[in-house]
Amino acid sequence: MNKLYKSLVYDNEVSLSVLETTELVADAIKIHNLSDAAAEILGGLLTACAYMSGCLKSEKGAVSITVKSGDGSATASVSGDKNGHIRGYIEGAEQGLKGGTLTVIKDDGFFRPFLGTCEMRCKDISENLMQYFHQSEQVETAVAIGVKVKGGKCLAAGGVIMQLLPGTHEENMDRAENAMQNFLSVSETVEKLGAEGIMREYFKDACENTATYLTFPEYKCNCSRKKIEGVILPLGKDELLKIVEEEGRVNVHCHYCNTDYGFSKADVLKLFEK
Repeated sequence: MNKLYKSLVYDNEVSLSVLETTELVADAIKIHNLSDAAAEILGGLLTACAYMSGCLKSEKGAVSITVKSGDGSATASVSGDKNGHIRGYIEGAEQGLKGGTLTVIKDDGFFRPFLGTCEMRCKDISENLMQYFHQSEQVETAVAIGVKVKGGKCLAAGGVIMQLLPGTHEENMDRAENAMQNFLSVSETVEKLGAEGIMREYFKDACENTATYLTFPEYKCNCSRKKIEGVILPLGKDELLKIVEEEGRVNVHCHYCNTDYGFSKADVLKLFEK
């Protein structure tokens, strides 16, 4: 089961998140028939999105992370909401992502979206996310995200993320830095202990007098036939009927869940009956 633990540690000056997202990545592999390399890239982004979604305050909040390679050969995009519904897709990344940009859009649910972007300086999603938080959100964040895939099977995925709150004392900065040294091979640690084991093994004392929150992210797309109807309606009846005449039906593909929606002539006419 996917898990996200959140707590405040070290005199309530450091935010701690521990994730186990093995099933989340396994679902993505199954839905998209991913290669091992693509699964590791998308899995890292899905894990990052699960973390960011867990930080949303509003029930209507949402977040998306998009990575585009510098040569235009590959794109990966993930999105999530306050309910922990995470989804994503990846295209053209059999050889990995070469440079490019990482863009994050956060919607607080009150029509005030925040957009931040940074250059992809390396292949490691953890390093790129730390750079993003430093440059775009001005929050010092230590990120250790790892995904282990072999033969089309996700053996382990998850991460540990620690973020310094305003006014963190140097002593607690050092404590957080020292703690993160335990997760240099975080996928191996997740495989061995799981998120619950990590909390128990490394943060039991730090969380002893603070509240710990547990949520369960899952791979779930928010598309539906009704939503797709809302997407194609603005095209108008004449244009939709023209597409049906030329192609036999109106086809819409959801990249996030790899689902095809088809609309026949009768379906189109029914949309405009009201």
